[in-house]
Amino acid sequence: MAGEGLSYAAAGVDIEAYERVLERVKPLIRATHSEDVALGVGPFAGLFKLPGGGHLAASADGVGTKIKVAIAASSHRGIGTDLVNHCVNDIATAGARPLFLLDYFATGKLDPEVFTQIIEGITAACREAGCALLGGETAEMPGVYALGDYDLAGFIVGMVESGLIRDPKAIRAGDVLIGLPSSGLHTNGFSLVRKVFEDEPLSRVFPELGRPLGEELLEPHRSYLLELGSIAWKGAAHITGGGVLGNLPRCLPAGLGARLGRRSWEEPPIFALVQKRGRISDDEMFGTFNMGLGMILVVDRDEVPRSAQVVGEVVPHTGGERVVIS
Repeated sequence: MAGEGLSYAAAGVDIEAYERVLERVKPLIRATHSEDVALGVGPFAGLFKLPGGGHLAASADGVGTKIKVAIAASSHRGIGTDLVNHCVNDIATAGARPLFLLDYFATGKLDPEVFTQIIEGITAACREAGCALLGGETAEMPGVYALGDYDLAGFIVGMVESGLIRDPKAIRAGDVLIGLPSSGLHTNGFSLVRKVFEDEPLSRVFPELGRPLGEELLEPHRSYLLELGSIAWKGAAHITGGGVLGNLPRCLPAGLGARLGRRSWEEPPIFALVQKRGRISDDEMFGTFNMGLGMILVVDRDEVPRSAQVVGEVVPHTGGERVVIS
């Protein structure tokens, strides 16, 4: 490719612009909160206090333009899996077990085969997570969506038992960062990825990948529910939109940052391929993708499991970038 390297903003997704707008509307959102809202805007899940003790955890998310790859490949079941696991992971960072999920499916004209595949993926992932698909909405919107296009969103509610909410203030400099491997791209950065591979057939087998490009791009988003239930963690960051740089600070209290050792984990080959073909900078890669770390946990140094993949540590933050990767 000639010219400058690609970026997420140039591909149509400007994370920084979104963050500026979010700051603008945060006061409007906070004005709706009562004392029952335990966590406001910012964490991966919102928490609402229950009268009898405990909290409800809730989150909403979508699958992004990975849907366009699924449409091109005529393979939709994994999109349903992506949706559930993304939502489950978000509330798991609050220590919640999932209770139920609602889905929203919108399209120009309903294709029964596509819809069936998606619901198969959603229900299989819900069963694995112990989560009920409680209901949803299916909307045909000709004129809004082109024929063949669709969008999918999920709204999940979970339960945090009384006394199990993690307090970010318990995190200290010197705590260890554990990385949980991703299965690849998961559900973020696809506007940029699609730009990188726009002239390539999904059937092409890159030597680095060892399988067709379409299969690699559609690899489902992993669920980390079991891992988060078996490790004594103090903070958890689900690495989604905004990549490692944007998400890891969300689980850290003010005054603390993180130092990661890039050679301490193995990046799936898809990331090097995307970076090389798009001539994308390291900062852009780490600010867009999970880079092989789908979840990062903050753990007390004395609580690190023997088999854990240690990728860094919590450090004091006095200025500059909150996440340093060396």
